[in-house]
Amino acid sequence: MPIELYTWNTPNGRKISVALEEMDLPYNVHPVNISKGEQFNPDFLKISPNNRIPAVIDPEGPGGEAIGVFESGAILIYLGIKTGKFYPSDLRAQVPVLEWLMWQMGGFGPMPGQVHHFLQVEQEHDRRYGLERYMKETRRLYGVLDKRLSQVEFVGGPVSIADFAIRGWAWRHERHQVDLGDFP
Repeated sequence: MPIELYTWNTPNGRKISVALEEMDLPYNVHPVNISKGEQFNPDFLKISPNNRIPAVIDPEGPGGEAIGVFESGAILIYLGIKTGKFYPSDLRAQVPVLEWLMWQMGGFGPMPGQVHHFLQVEQEHDRRYGLERYMKETRRLYGVLDKRLSQVEFVGGPVSIADFAIRGWAWRHERHQVDLGDFP
């Protein structure tokens, strides 16, 4: 039975669809239009109590029983463990995957997201301070990523869920006014 994916066309939403595709898992997409506030729908809140996309329902969860999972990082880890793909079984190999997944979740997502907010959404007020602050931090994070990728092909060693998480944000580099040419 296919996994039910509740999502929208955002970096966090995309990282799950990329993982599902790469893991060869069948899934059905249920669009949750966050521009229209659909994430506050009571039925969606039963799946994702934090009213954030993405969320999944796996009808063939542990013990053969359905399970709902929300928060993109938790979904990636769940899918990696479930399939045995893109998430190593060896604890030592898991450490860099988890480090870089948490790096993405804690920095390379929130900071570019704030840049996007100040560039695209909040245009009525003087936004120079916030924009400069988040752009500086976003560029710093791209530098951290560039340094890591100069040492290895994928951030966690072999391609992993951490790469899927980072890709979800890196593909929007132009919206963050980041020129990838600055990061060979």
